[in-house]
This record gives sequence, C-alpha cells and structure tokens, in this order.
Amino acid sequence: MPDWEKRFRAPRVGLPGWAEYAPDRSLFTSNATGTFEIYAWDRSSGRQRQVTDRPNGTTGGVLSPDGKWIWWFSDTDGDEFGTWMRQPFHGGADEPATPGLEPAYPAGLALGRDGTAVIGSSTDKGGSTVHVLRPGTVPVEIYRHEQSAGVGDLSHDGTLIAVEHTEHGDAMHSAIRVVRMDGSTVAELDDTRGATEELGLSVMGFAPVDGDSRLLVGHQRRGRWEPMLWDALTGEETPLPIELPGDLDADWYPDGSALLIEHSYRARSELWRYELAGGSLTRLDTPPGTVSGALPRPDGTVEFLWSSAAKPPVIRSTAGHIVLDPPAGPDGIGQAPDSVPVEDVWVEGPGGKVHALVQKPAGEGPFPAVFDIHGGPTWHDSDAFAAGPAAWVDHGFAVIRVNYRGSTGYGRAWTDALKHRVGLIELEDIAAVREWAISSGLADPGRLVLAGGSWGGYLTLLGMGTQPGSWALGLAAVPVADYVTAYHDEMEALKALDRTLLGGAPEEVPERFAASSPLTYVDEVRAPVYISAGMNDPRCPIRQIENYVRRLVERGHPHEVYRYDAGHGSLVVEERIKQLRLEIAFAERHLGRPDHPADRPAPADRPADQG
Repeated sequence: MPDWEKRFRAPRVGLPGWAEYAPDRSLFTSNATGTFEIYAWDRSSGRQRQVTDRPNGTTGGVLSPDGKWIWWFSDTDGDEFGTWMRQPFHGGADEPATPGLEPAYPAGLALGRDGTAVIGSSTDKGGSTVHVLRPGTVPVEIYRHEQSAGVGDLSHDGTLIAVEHTEHGDAMHSAIRVVRMDGSTVAELDDTRGATEELGLSVMGFAPVDGDSRLLVGHQRRGRWEPMLWDALTGEETPLPIELPGDLDADWYPDGSALLIEHSYRARSELWRYELAGGSLTRLDTPPGTVSGALPRPDGTVEFLWSSAAKPPVIRSTAGHIVLDPPAGPDGIGQAPDSVPVEDVWVEGPGGKVHALVQKPAGEGPFPAVFDIHGGPTWHDSDAFAAGPAAWVDHGFAVIRVNYRGSTGYGRAWTDALKHRVGLIELEDIAAVREWAISSGLADPGRLVLAGGSWGGYLTLLGMGTQPGSWALGLAAVPVADYVTAYHDEMEALKALDRTLLGGAPEEVPERFAASSPLTYVDEVRAPVYISAGMNDPRCPIRQIENYVRRLVERGHPHEVYRYDAGHGSLVVEERIKQLRLEIAFAERHLGRPDHPADRPAPADRPADQG
C-alpha cells in the first residue's frame, strides 16, 4: 500500500472532551473502522467502545455534565438536517433526546447540571429558534428570528443563556444577547452598532464556578480576535491586555482562576496560561506546528491535538505524555507516514502581502503544481498535517496553499476584505502567488492545477473561467458553480452569509451575483475540469452543479463528474481515498505523470500563460 493511502487509512482520534462533573468519562471521534464515528472512553478503567455506527459516519458528540448521557446528532446521509439522539454512557439503546422538536439544522447545544437542555436550530422556512427542554417536560421556544442565531452557552448555575445572533443582518459579525430561561433579555452586546460597524463577537463560555456570572467573549475591537470578560448582570466589561501578535482564542481553566489562550499567528499556533489575578502570561510547552484544539483538565494540565505538515496528529498533554492512542483499525496500519515540511512564502499582492505555504517533492523544479485552495472562505491553511496535499507531493507535484484575503489569522481587515467582489478578490491573491511560483522556478507554467473543496471548489471553477489561460486543469470538489441557484437551494444560514458578502439577495444585486458566479464564465473555460459533488449537500446543493455541468456538456468541453451519496464531503475513509485517486488519475491523464516526462502533453496542448 502506498504511503499516501496509509495516511488516510491510519487510525486517527480527535481531541477527547469530558463530562464537567465526571472528568474520567470522555468522548472522541475516530476513523478506526474506516468511517469516522463517536467513541466513549472510561479513563478510570481504560475501556473504550464505539457509540455510533452509521453508513456515512457521525461526529460531534456531547456529554451531559454528569457524564451519564451521550448526545449525538442524527442526520440523513450527511444532509446535516435531523434531530438529537442520546445514549447511556456505558451503552444501551439510542433514544430521541429532544422529543417534540421537529427535524432541523443544528445551531448550538448547551446542557445543564439538572438535565436541562438548550437547543438551537434553524430551518429554511422558520428561521432560527432556541428551545429549553427541562426533564420530563416538552420543549419551550424562548427565541425565534428570521436571521441566523445559535446557542453559545449556559451559565454554570443554569439561569442564563448566551445567544449569538445576527438580527442586524450582518452574518459575518455576530452580536450577543444574554437571556433568562424564559427568554427575557438580561443584556445585549452589539459591537456592530446596528450593522454600522464591521466588528464581531463570539461566545467563549460562562465562568465555570458558582456565583460567577461573567461571560468570556471574543471581540475584534483592536483589529483581531481576542478575549475579554463581560458580566451581563452588571454590564461590566474587563479587557484582557494580552499583547501577542495574531488572533487569540480562550477557554476557562476548570477552577475559573485562569484562561487557556490559544494563540494563532502566521499559520502556526501555541498555548499560553493567563492568570486572571495579576495578568501574568506563561507559555505552555508545545512543539512548532499547529494546535487544532486544546482543553484544560481539572488537575491544571492541558490536553491538545497537535500536528505539523510533516508529522501526523497526536493527542498530547502538557504533563509530557501521549493522552490517547487510536483504537486498532482493520488494515493493520499504525501511525500515518510522515510527509515533507511546509515552507513559508510571502508575496506582494494587490491588497498587501499574501502568505502561502509550499510543499515540494524531491528533486529540482520546475514541478507540476497544485494550488490547493482552502474553503471557508473565513478559514485558513496552516502548518498542519493533511493527507491530501501529502498525496500530491508523493506523486511528484508541488503543493501551494494560499491564505487569500478573506482568510482568518491575519487580522480583521484581511478577513473582511472580500465583500461585494466575492471570489474575484481571492483569485487576485492566488494569481499573485502563481506569478511568484513561476518566476521562482518552483512551478511549471504549463502544468498548473487549480483545486479545492467547498469555497475552494467555488474559486476553482471561477478561476477556470476568469483566468482561462492560467491553469492547465481544474479540480473542484463540492463547489458553488451557479451562485444564484445555489443561493436559492442552500441552507438558510448560508443565504444570510451570501447576503452579507454580496450586499443583498440575487434579486437585489443581480450584477454582483453574476460577476461572482462561475456559471457566468463557463463558456470561457479552456482547460479540462473535474467536479465531485455530494448528492445530499445542503451547503453546495447538487442542482446548481448540474446546471454548470450541463453547460460544459453543451459546449462539448472535456470534463468529468463524480457524484457520491453523502453531504458536504464524506466521513468514510474509502470514499475519501477514491475521490483523491480519481483526481490524481484525471491530472495524470491530462498532464502526464511527473516522473514520466514522455507522458507529458506537447507544448501546443498546454494553455497559454496569460498571467
């Protein structure tokens, strides 16, 4: 078995969470069976068991504070629409966790010590709702609005609920409302000032001790994400002067005396402990790379999920040991093989310096190159292990990942820059990095592949039409292909995001939707295109992809389409391998194998380099 397949098949575990009042009871996700599912782990006995077993996988389990119940969300084949189920920690039959609630998209869940549940949900017709479900009663609706909203947290004493909402109409910048259990408002925090300022807030969690009503809040008031404390009962705000560059995330230590700070800067991350009394800041020992999640334990140690581009993920403790080994998988594969380290590149772009991450195979360039574009768009690539890019490197391709404008981790202005000229701005940054890749001798200008999934798939199709001479091939997974149809078919929360990004609905700003839609430029596409699509995808629905494919068929343009029975991606390892294998085969058919020069197409067959 080649190393690239082993990286997918190697058993992997997610960061384990645990019950607040039973910290020996934990949950984690793993692909040990070949499908990502939820597992229970009794730390006191060491016993592990698989909780869920569904054809298309399950993620996102939650433990009740007393550790007695495991909650998990049941959708249909990845469509993200369904209901919450629950199962006893030590095993037993699943049962509906929220009887009386209709199926919906999940929008946050908070569980109280007394068995109370606060459930956020949304539907395409009903907007966003929050329900309170007390033991032995029926759910009571305490919040409803047509705009996006979700449950942030429930206070330690179970009397206050923090709701993130976008009632002001800016889906990129949330406000926070704290309400009582009957839905009555306690206080409101809105840095957008009624959508006149582009400043967002996020709920990080209520203080974990009795008698403390403070809420840990993420804010953007100084041009980046950083934490502060807000007491909704008194209105007092307490800034936290943590002078580290980049974005800061935070969580409470269990005794409430300190905060765990996750510091993200230039595609890497590290952990710090911040003492609330005195404000001292201490760096925790983490290797160079990316921390993809961290949780403080009751004993003061921190468990975290770490990886780098070269080294596969592992669950570590600041106490110095490995926390959890994956369950044994069916293929007899141990740890995933290493890959090559990532190199940093900074390129001058039209909106400022663009950060790109490069991995390259052995030997001298220029190499065929895959521009692997991240989704989101408000996300970013980092120095973290990824089986997909590593597979391309194994096949002789350089891989270039671009943190274009819209990406997180480079300040608020960079993230917010893509409004109204959606897609086109990101592609300007990608084009700047492309020029560097050619001029530096890294990339062969005749064998450049534009690729990505979700928003990256959207940018791939848009780039194939707006930059037709720049790319030899396009590989688009679960993309937006026809922006107007996608808007009408997608889940409600994404409609709100699109209205924010483009300044209105298609009927209000048709010229912006047209300018940002790949379908507008489909007749300009010159290079072969490969598209994969989930039949149950609520984010990039299938109908709008079929509209784009139909136009390619009418043109007789070379393309392939792979449709699979899942949602926005797959949790099945074999399916992920199959999709990548098909993409690599498509690339090698049209570009030749990098290690077989005789297979390469003649220069006349390559698209012209138009910059």
